[in-house]
Amino acid sequence: MEIMTQLESLKKIVKQKLKINDPAHDFEHVMRVYRNAERICKTESGNKKLVLSAVLLHDIIKNKNQKNSAQKSAKLAEKILKDNNFSSNEIDIISCAIRDHSYSKGRIPSTIEGKILQDADRLDAIGAIGIARAFSFSGSNKRPFYDPKDPFSKNRNLNDNKWALDHFFKKLLTLEGKMNTKTGKSLAKRRTKILKNFLKEIKNEI
Repeated sequence: MEIMTQLESLKKIVKQKLKINDPAHDFEHVMRVYRNAERICKTESGNKKLVLSAVLLHDIIKNKNQKNSAQKSAKLAEKILKDNNFSSNEIDIISCAIRDHSYSKGRIPSTIEGKILQDADRLDAIGAIGIARAFSFSGSNKRPFYDPKDPFSKNRNLNDNKWALDHFFKKLLTLEGKMNTKTGKSLAKRRTKILKNFLKEIKNEI
């Protein structure tokens, strides 16, 4: 019962904090990652309480102008967790998982809890929801869908800071090969097929 009370308390805090976030990193993103993590936890040996707590707090600081969001989220998470009666050891594991989950840092988490968080978060970047998030985030940053002269970057370098479609090739299609857990890899394989089918269809349409 105490575990459920702690998680519900974190959910309330996160929901309030994430009201200012863009749609690709809002509370619903966190809850999708939460459900992904629950599914992975069924077949992995991680501490479910610590995994789900890390999930809830992994984007507690996140906006398009924020650098080092993972590190800053981990720092704020430490305070929130302490206020919610988590032990020092639990706080260390959770904050470490949050710090290491970021794609841009290129780290493989050292704990199974961190690996599950990273997989669960990356799953939300691919599949149908990943497509929606990619274009939502690009729209928030006023990036066009694609380079009209070379949509699929055949004769130029990829630049996903300028073109939304480039993000599929620069990051999203690589995630399947970067998953940490067996369950994560299985789920990622299915979602990656959705990305590839989408790219085939959009190629026909443009």
